Amino acid sequence: MIKKLVILVFGAAIMGSCASKTDSYEVKAALEGDVENGTSVYLKTTDSLNQLVDVDTTQVQEGSFVFTGSQEIPQLYYVFVEGLRGNVPLVLENGDISLKFQKDSLAFAKMEGTPQNEFFMEFLKESRAISDMGRSLQEDFRNASATRDTAAVESLREEFFELQEKMKSFNIDFVKENPDALVSALVLENLLRTKAIPVDDAQSMYDALSPEIKNTKPGKSVAQQLRNSKSTEVGQVAPEFSGPTPSGELLALNDIKSKVTLIDFWAAWCRPCRMENPNIVSVYEKYKDKGLNVVGVSLDTKAEDWVRAIEKDGLAWNHVSNLKRFKDPIAQLYNINAIP
Repeated sequence: MIKKLVILVFGAAIMGSCASKTDSYEVKAALEGDVENGTSVYLKTTDSLNQLVDVDTTQVQEGSFVFTGSQEIPQLYYVFVEGLRGNVPLVLENGDISLKFQKDSLAFAKMEGTPQNEFFMEFLKESRAISDMGRSLQEDFRNASATRDTAAVESLREEFFELQEKMKSFNIDFVKENPDALVSALVLENLLRTKAIPVDDAQSMYDALSPEIKNTKPGKSVAQQLRNSKSTEVGQVAPEFSGPTPSGELLALNDIKSKVTLIDFWAAWCRPCRMENPNIVSVYEKYKDKGLNVVGVSLDTKAEDWVRAIEKDGLAWNHVSNLKRFKDPIAQLYNINAIP
């Protein structure tokens, strides 16, 4: 079955700027559709745990609203309108930013007025075109599957993989051709996170980014991912770490003495992880007397869920967790972006 085509439109994500000459921003928005005066509008961004946080709020008046302030480094922000589904992504940077969107399609807003939002719209134009082709292929695939047309299914499968390669090539070319664009750092961050390109290629693309873009939030994230990727390559010594155990004590990797140590990233909420746990238990019981040890690194957020899962699954080995999901520093150190 064909998986959904992953298009790097970032759902509601992208952009910034470093060429703006002013020291403040003004976001003027025109909202088409019947929205009552006094409707609240929220400006949000993400914190270190990738959770949305409120930054500013205003109200709709006669189909428009305004945000003002100052933004030293371009960063991705989101506009939420009370009572409307979705949000409007934009890069907040100093300068005059113009937004235009309809109440029923916030994700298709048009941004103008600052360099990074121009980059954003340029990127979205092509990526949306490829996304549209992907949706068309999926519809054709469903129809072919329903009629058991195996020849058509196989042909569409090949077209799908070709389209994936087209999107990947577009992303790579965009990064190489636009080293001054914040979206380039965001695209590179995703390419590296999903292991879509070799680390050496990612390093070369990162090196070509402008100093301003390297200093942005996604730019710094790419730099950290590159450092972690090199330290966890096959043949390297496993990076040292420490973390809290269920009892609250601090346990370090170096404290565990064994011939072979398995570092198992999992979570109580991860059903495939839980299904795999009996197999790990079986292997552990078979080889623990011969020098095998296991360190479970949980990506949970609730201590009670974590402890309950350890007891229920019979995981009789060492456990640590910072209870920060994928923002866990151990997970980041080992470039863990998915489990199991």
